[in-house]
Amino acid sequence: MLRGVELHGAVAIVTGGGTGIGRAVCESLARAGLGAVVVNYSRSREEALETAATLEALGCRGIAQRADVSKEAEVAQMVGEVVARWSRLDVLINSAGTTRFIPHPDLDAVTDEVWDEILAVNVKGTFFCCRAAAEPLRRARGAIVNVASVSAFRAVGSSIPYAVSKAAVVQLTRSLAVALAPEVRVNAVAPGLVATRWFRRPLGEAAAEEQEARTAAVTPLRGVATAQHVAQAVMGLLASDFVSGECVVVDGGRHVLY
Repeated sequence: MLRGVELHGAVAIVTGGGTGIGRAVCESLARAGLGAVVVNYSRSREEALETAATLEALGCRGIAQRADVSKEAEVAQMVGEVVARWSRLDVLINSAGTTRFIPHPDLDAVTDEVWDEILAVNVKGTFFCCRAAAEPLRRARGAIVNVASVSAFRAVGSSIPYAVSKAAVVQLTRSLAVALAPEVRVNAVAPGLVATRWFRRPLGEAAAEEQEARTAAVTPLRGVATAQHVAQAVMGLLASDFVSGECVVVDGGRHVLY
């Protein structure tokens, strides 16, 4: 029977797992019967601990573990500790990301510092995690899902460097799907607007609600994605035995209109 990665009793690392999409994925994995989920965080320690506690309540071992994914040594240490502790790693979800909110016409605001910060986390960080996890994932015949963005395909998003970084994540997903085959499947999800604090905090509640309403009105499914919608797509990719190198857009169908 085809069933994708065997999740019951499996071990996963979810980068950026304490908040938003990462947290929703952690909870979905726990409900699917995983033995342990490592909730990676860089700065959101309290949220990661809360997420880990929620996983424990769902019957899954939840561990909050700090590592800055833009630093390869920290990533290697995190993966090494996970494998040493459980002797396996089955699933890697690369959800950690960063951005700067810069209007696209404001080219002067896109400094070297902005480029370096965003590419270091979103692109190099994703690659560092995949490279560190490659061998244990090969042994487990596991899977990777990267979190990209619809801005990889359309000229939208919080900033030009963010959009470029997510386009790179999509191509990195394709390249790794070939490099790690046949043992490891590598896919991605590309959310559109998602109603999380990532989007709402910089804009403020009133402006965020207004933009969500505008987006919902021009979306075929007449709504805005939640973190749970994205987690549902992640879980679908984990369950798909013969899908690799793909990127599933999660935006209620809005991308097909433009």
